[in-house]
Amino acid sequence: MTDLMTRPPSQSDDAYAGDQHDQTMPPPPPAPPYSIPPAPGGRHWPRRIAGGAAVLALVAGGGTAGGVLAERYLADNQTATTSSTVATNANATVTDGDSLAAVVKAVQPSVVTVMVDGTRSSSLGSGVVISSDGLILTNNHVIAEDGTVSVRLSSGKTVPAKVVATDTTNDLALVQATGLSGLTPVTFGTNASVAIGDTVLAFGAPLGLENTVTSGIVSALNRSVDTGTEKLSGLFQTDAAINEGNSGGALVDTAGHVIGINVAIATASQTDSGSIGVGFAIPADTVVKVISQLKSQIP
Repeated sequence: MTDLMTRPPSQSDDAYAGDQHDQTMPPPPPAPPYSIPPAPGGRHWPRRIAGGAAVLALVAGGGTAGGVLAERYLADNQTATTSSTVATNANATVTDGDSLAAVVKAVQPSVVTVMVDGTRSSSLGSGVVISSDGLILTNNHVIAEDGTVSVRLSSGKTVPAKVVATDTTNDLALVQATGLSGLTPVTFGTNASVAIGDTVLAFGAPLGLENTVTSGIVSALNRSVDTGTEKLSGLFQTDAAINEGNSGGALVDTAGHVIGINVAIATASQTDSGSIGVGFAIPADTVVKVISQLKSQIP
């Protein structure tokens, strides 16, 4: 059953109603006694607040308002000469003794950081390689801001790039990096290979920390998110830590297949933007379909 999560229109920014729940929730814990350092070079991470891009309505309790904060991220895209592959029989089951290090080693080179430098501000997010010549997939909201686009590989090499195709409905886009060859495209899994409880890894550049990997499980399937301007459905939910800068990065199963593209998280309040283990990813079947459509737009 589809779980549509959105902020009730009758509520103010200081109080939100739960998703068909009458019970109250305890107030969120206080913020930690330290601050998160800014992104490198003064960049920010694309962010959407409840009402503009609500992800999950939380219940206020004890006089403390619950809030909704959606964190959405970047990836990159470019014209393909070698297409990414699609796995038809991915197995996301992990047993005791299996090592995730081998998965990280195989996937990490195919995950990049996407940067947009504008006249007034700059932003930073993540992306995945889908062709050997530098075509990158990312979220549309990451590259929506006007500015000069560049892509940094896992090796640290940075190259100029340009947006070549966008899909605002599914929040995906393609970015073409220049002067590259011999890259390793990711391999996509299928929705049918994913089950609640499967072990997954989230790749990206949270808080600007490139080449970061976190682990968790698939928490739920078929989630829907109403951003106010767009609706995303059929999303995977995961408790793998996803933070600002992860948008457009990969959600990967233990076979090394990309089963989703990280797109949003829910947080405890509008001011506390860290992960609480409620993240969302666009499923592989949707991603593969959109990639095909976006490639047809490239001149």
